[in-house]
Amino acid sequence: MYALWTKLNELKSLKWIPLSHQMDNTSPYWSGIPEGSVSLGDVVFDWGNPMLECQIQTFKFPGQFGTHIDFPAHFIKGGAFAESFNEKNAAFPLCVIDITKQVAEDPTYCVSAEDIRTYEAEYGEIPEGAFVALRTDWYKNWPDMDKMSGIAEDGSENFPGWSLEAIRYIYEVRNAAASGHETLDTDGSAECAKHGDLACERYVLNAGKIQVELLCNLDKVPAAGAIVFAAWPNFKGANGLPCRIWAICE
Repeated sequence: MYALWTKLNELKSLKWIPLSHQMDNTSPYWSGIPEGSVSLGDVVFDWGNPMLECQIQTFKFPGQFGTHIDFPAHFIKGGAFAESFNEKNAAFPLCVIDITKQVAEDPTYCVSAEDIRTYEAEYGEIPEGAFVALRTDWYKNWPDMDKMSGIAEDGSENFPGWSLEAIRYIYEVRNAAASGHETLDTDGSAECAKHGDLACERYVLNAGKIQVELLCNLDKVPAAGAIVFAAWPNFKGANGLPCRIWAICE
């Protein structure tokens, strides 16, 4: 048996956990994207055609649709597009920061650098090149857009997320490769109101890093020790794309 085949069999014996939402024509997307931007599975060549007995579909979607990966050019003019990130940029050690208890008490809670240091005291330092995911269990609100946005009676948005100090910590102190979260945005609603901008997302992408939004099932993976893989279409000039992401753990 070849060595890599043996390793693959070993990996297949472990737990494989999907971290991406399944999308269809009813899946929500940001209100700033024009209506009609999503049209999945339209049949353009059907069974019974004398040219060839097969079926072909087309898929139309925004780059930021469903569980998706953002590249620097999404927020940074002149930033890197998808082609700047190759296959070696698609596998990482996975660290999951759990703030579900704080979010249960305050749905606008933003993870702090101290929360991450508390995580490291228990699980060890975040390794260089890690994918750091923020667990809030907010994914359980999918696909209800009002719940995802935390719409209150007064119409305000209320949802958890990253703080700028926490994002700076994982990238400047720990040199993470990527980050992700279950919410629609990197910045929690309170952080967004504080800065008047998506300052956390702008920071991540300005640093030349990548992020994945709208993750799911982070409650099914360990806080440390898993590895995560991300895959996206090989489109040139894309600043964001739906992606398939999954974790492998003991």
